[in-house]
Amino acid sequence: KVVHRLPMMSLADAFDEGELREFHRRVTDTVGNDVEYVVELKIDGLAVSLTYIDGLLQTAATRGDGVVGEDVTHNVKTIRSVPLKIDFPNGKGPSIIEVRGEVYLPRDGFEKLNEERENMGLPVFANPRNAAAGSLRQLDPNITAKRPLSTFVYALGYVEGFEFKTHYEVLEFYKSSGFRVNPHIVLLKDFGDVIEYCMNWSEKRDSLPYEIDGLVIKVNSLKHQRELGFTSKSPRWAIAYKFPAERKMTVVQDIIIRVGRTGVLTPTAVLTPVRVAGSVVSRATLHNEDYVREKDIRIGDTVVIQKAGDIIPEVVEVIKEKRSGNERKFTMPGKCPVCGFETVRLAGESAYRCTGISCPAQVARGIIHFASRDALDIRGMGPSVVSMLLSNGLIKDVADLYYLKKEDIIGLERLGEKSADNLISAIEASKERPLGRLIYALGIPFIGAKAASLLSDAFGSMEKLQAASFEDLITIPEIGDKMAQSILTFFAQSQTKDLISRLKAAGLNMVSEKKQDLNWPLENLTFVLTGTLEKYSRKKAEEIIEQMGGRVTGSVSKKTDYVIVGK
Repeated sequence: KVVHRLPMMSLADAFDEGELREFHRRVTDTVGNDVEYVVELKIDGLAVSLTYIDGLLQTAATRGDGVVGEDVTHNVKTIRSVPLKIDFPNGKGPSIIEVRGEVYLPRDGFEKLNEERENMGLPVFANPRNAAAGSLRQLDPNITAKRPLSTFVYALGYVEGFEFKTHYEVLEFYKSSGFRVNPHIVLLKDFGDVIEYCMNWSEKRDSLPYEIDGLVIKVNSLKHQRELGFTSKSPRWAIAYKFPAERKMTVVQDIIIRVGRTGVLTPTAVLTPVRVAGSVVSRATLHNEDYVREKDIRIGDTVVIQKAGDIIPEVVEVIKEKRSGNERKFTMPGKCPVCGFETVRLAGESAYRCTGISCPAQVARGIIHFASRDALDIRGMGPSVVSMLLSNGLIKDVADLYYLKKEDIIGLERLGEKSADNLISAIEASKERPLGRLIYALGIPFIGAKAASLLSDAFGSMEKLQAASFEDLITIPEIGDKMAQSILTFFAQSQTKDLISRLKAAGLNMVSEKKQDLNWPLENLTFVLTGTLEKYSRKKAEEIIEQMGGRVTGSVSKKTDYVIVGK
């Protein structure tokens, strides 16, 4: 992990001209009318911070939670557009500087990479952003080096031993120091010109060789930036204009069922392929049976689709005037299409679920969830690795991960000795994760990370949680009847009992750190966190409070004991 010297904050969003003008009004109310703006294309990639000391690249980190990022130094050093040493103009430059920018994958590189993965039988990336992120987080830098990643830099973090007066000056300094700065950045005085520039790019975005999902408007004067300051989440001197979701017309060729890790059956539209927001879309979620009925979506219908947040394709409208009479209504299946077990729709739910706990579709997605960052965080255990382990008969469930040996996985596709060592080490390290994260990793329906942490604190051990009654469970704040019943059903199954026994035998932590402490100085106290904390990320601060017996909520109420205010 890498601690950013200055936090990498996110930006507030504007979705139309009115919201842009409101941003301008707030700026001029604070600093007056003499304001210049720098307008930049918002590159759709992965944000990184590059720290140079005496001109040499020391660390490269992702944004992370804004305070602490993931160390990706070795992989970033393989990107040709990132200088390993800064050639300062006139030989003068800062002693320390955090250069902020975006790692992205050009459109042609993305299409070539997906073509290669498809030929190898590997899952394709959904979009260039995911491909860039996946490439940068590779355990093996040699894999990263083979992918055509590039960068644009656009922001200044911490700087020492040098002074800048404007943001545009920073960008000019970057250009003359050997960094790639986007050529479409403009400096504008009239805010009407700012709006016109943004609207023009809404029409031209597809002409670029890389993806953008909007533009960023920044106050140019660094003095004005300091006067405007920050909210708890974002700078007041910048805003991101997000493009309206692009909509395209296509035809529903079929409706199929996908089975998720908790057994939820999701109807999915198979579409005539169409390019939307930079990538070809051939599938779109239909969410659930109620959504299909409400919109009266039928097989053969002509529909309008868009990408929610420019990411997830969805059907937003049926063009009923184009119906020929040959369209077919869709009904949810009574049996799981993967394992053949019966499906059920519980009272109060919109989803149908597969009742087969050993359903192969649930197993694969369950293992991916188990290894995910917010669960047991097994680095390198992504979808392709899980797929290879399952297809080669090396694992059948998550417990089998802890009985893998190095020689089992060396020789699997794209897994050499170093990758195998890293994967085994990551699996071993996951044994020490807190109990709350293990509970979350098990994938109990309706139990998210927060609820899992509450269960860990309340019962103190996996053994006591397994023995809990319905009454025990519903006495815990935020655990309702539906969640309690889900927990009871999960732990009552013989497969679950066997799984927990094998995980325990493998050496996984089954006891809460909080319950091991005799002194809980914050027991029964409720906290609210706001702003940017000086020493800890918000997530880390929550963990510390909870380990000491306290509880963190999202808003102030009469039950709040303390509000911790950051910057």
